[in-house]
Amino acid sequence: MSDPTTPTPPTAVASERHRLPVRTLVAASIGNAIEWYDWTIYVTFSIFFATQIFPKENAALALLSTLATYAVAFFFRPLGGWLLGRFADLRGRRTAMLLTILLMAVGSLAIGLLPTFAMVGWLAPALLLIARIAQGMSLGGEVSNASAYLAEIAPPERRGRYSSFFYISTGSAVLVASLLGALLTTTLDAEQLASYGWRIPFLIGGALGIFGLWLRRAMPETDQFEENKSAAQALRHPLLTTLREHPKAVGQLMGFTLLSTLCYYTFFSALTPFAVTSRGASANEVFVALSIATALFVALQYPMGALSDRFGRKPQLLVWSAATAVLIVPLSYLIGPGLGNLLVVFCVGLGLYTMMTSIAPAVMSELFPTELRGLGIGAWYNLTVALFGGTAPLVIQSLSAAGVAEAFFWYVAAGAAIAFLVILTLRETKGQVLQ
Repeated sequence: MSDPTTPTPPTAVASERHRLPVRTLVAASIGNAIEWYDWTIYVTFSIFFATQIFPKENAALALLSTLATYAVAFFFRPLGGWLLGRFADLRGRRTAMLLTILLMAVGSLAIGLLPTFAMVGWLAPALLLIARIAQGMSLGGEVSNASAYLAEIAPPERRGRYSSFFYISTGSAVLVASLLGALLTTTLDAEQLASYGWRIPFLIGGALGIFGLWLRRAMPETDQFEENKSAAQALRHPLLTTLREHPKAVGQLMGFTLLSTLCYYTFFSALTPFAVTSRGASANEVFVALSIATALFVALQYPMGALSDRFGRKPQLLVWSAATAVLIVPLSYLIGPGLGNLLVVFCVGLGLYTMMTSIAPAVMSELFPTELRGLGIGAWYNLTVALFGGTAPLVIQSLSAAGVAEAFFWYVAAGAAIAFLVILTLRETKGQVLQ
């Protein structure tokens, strides 16, 4: 029996006392999950509701118009990041996050309940556009504010672990949306999907948004915000301040976000149609490979976050960018028929990507002081995503039309090389107390 008078080592006491605030972490992350769920189901079901919202006489034009509406929302992300990020710096992370998830829920419910073109004519696509703009702005604010919140509530030595919940939610949402798409397309025929089936996932998204709003109502405000809100209120021209006083941070954020957004749209969007239409892969095998790799993506988030708390952010980001630069083109040659090859492509690509996504909120938050954190991340992160993520489908389509679709992977490799050089300029922030 141990001697009760023997003192417990301090490290053991600290380890025993710390408990992950799982409810708070889920509440902080759920908005991002719902938003990416909505964006995924929009693309997945667009082929079914395009002729319901736009004139059905020209199905191809209706689908093009539906996808154009999807693209427009990307370019409202920087505006949302700027406005809602500044709102969070002035009024609090929690208040801003309640607003973003409310916008998400309303947008999703609005799409699920949209009247058809046959009912109200051009009012239907106008309402769709308004709903998508609201969702685009909410996502712009959600990324920056949830990232800042997760980083600010985390103990400095555990910031990587806390940050990992952000993309645990994202990956889980994308996986759920994909599985729901598979379920509905299996159980309903094309006529049922076009008539009412496409509404079901949007209504589910709206219900999830309301649930997320309920979860967030009890979230505490961060001490970092409370201690620095007077400094935020005293700022004039905060966006210019980020450029004038933190130009290096802005450049670094845009540099590694460039590769991050290219990785996301390569593996979660671009590879599926490329594998099927250009390389003759089975759509079912692509779906299975992507689903397995997405599950791996979710499972690796927390271990990678913990790894960064031990060994540092910078080494992890350097390995991610260097390995992507070297491997993305060779991996592209494996794309084609056969589940085994597809599993290698998706699992290696998304496995490497977790080295970035697991710590993205921590890395971004450590670049800016608290009074500029929401705005700094919101404006410059979302501008980069709009420029490189929003244009990724256009780049792929243009290269495919020119008969050189494979050049897209060289484009990603170039982005990885740029990110690697930018990451070299980062200082190590493991264990750093936020400013």
